[in-house]
Amino acid sequence: MARYIGPKSKIARKFGEPIYGPDKAFEHKNFPPGMHGNSKRRKKVSEYGTQLKEKQKAKYMYGVLERQFRNLFEKAHSHKGITGTVLLQLLESRLDNVVFRLGISPSRAGARQLVSHKHITVNGEVVNIPSYSVRPGEVVAVREKSKSLVAINDSLSSRRHSNFSWLEWNGEAKSGKFLNVPEREEIPENIKEQLIVELYSK
Repeated sequence: MARYIGPKSKIARKFGEPIYGPDKAFEHKNFPPGMHGNSKRRKKVSEYGTQLKEKQKAKYMYGVLERQFRNLFEKAHSHKGITGTVLLQLLESRLDNVVFRLGISPSRAGARQLVSHKHITVNGEVVNIPSYSVRPGEVVAVREKSKSLVAINDSLSSRRHSNFSWLEWNGEAKSGKFLNVPEREEIPENIKEQLIVELYSK
């Protein structure tokens, strides 16, 4: 499936925050891209524009394309609970995101690649579908053959992304258990999900 592979700093500048993680280029140019990006006279954004921007930010952040994102919204809408919160919970439950949160990869793009290349197992079985929805109680692990990969070990040595209450990490086995779906206040991403719900509800 197609993915955005363009300049990430440009996207971060567009949204005014480092949505792909620490970014020196963003810190150096913390203003929108384009010839008028640093101008103090910015055109007022409409309500629709604000809602659309929030949706785009969530899509780029989690690496999901439009059709997939829309399907996730429809699924969230049909679930019990607050639609916006359920949407974020579905995004957090994606296998590529769980691999990222466990610290097996320093980025979601890297986690997606590890999954696609069959380096990750779920309950002992290889799963190569990044969008696979991990369920509470399932164990996500590095495949035995892949435990010596330099990229994985370098990421695990820092373990910056693994301190989450809904995940339980076993360093010796290089595996993590998905304990439960996170509550909204536990999800650190700066997303105003209600704006996305309003956009899709028009």
